[in-house]
Amino acid sequence: MRLDDRSLGFVISFLLGVAWAAVLIGAVSSFLSFYHISFFFALVSSFIGMLPGLIGIILLEHIITNKEQQEELKKQTRLLQQLLTQKEQNS
Repeated sequence: MRLDDRSLGFVISFLLGVAWAAVLIGAVSSFLSFYHISFFFALVSSFIGMLPGLIGIILLEHIITNKEQQEELKKQTRLLQQLLTQKEQNS
């Protein structure tokens, strides 16, 4: 996992798995429910069935990206503070 926090990484990985399962179940169940009516209608309903899971995936990936950005900013701030203290000591 990309996150340093192990417990948060575990929870987000689990929720990503649940979201992907929701995508798969939504797509397959919607398709199988409507394929006897029309193949095109089955494809459209399959896409609509996938939407809740896809929205969940996008939200979780957004959380991961923001957390990574926050960690990177903390590292950069720490490095800049070290550079500032070195500059002050050399002056």
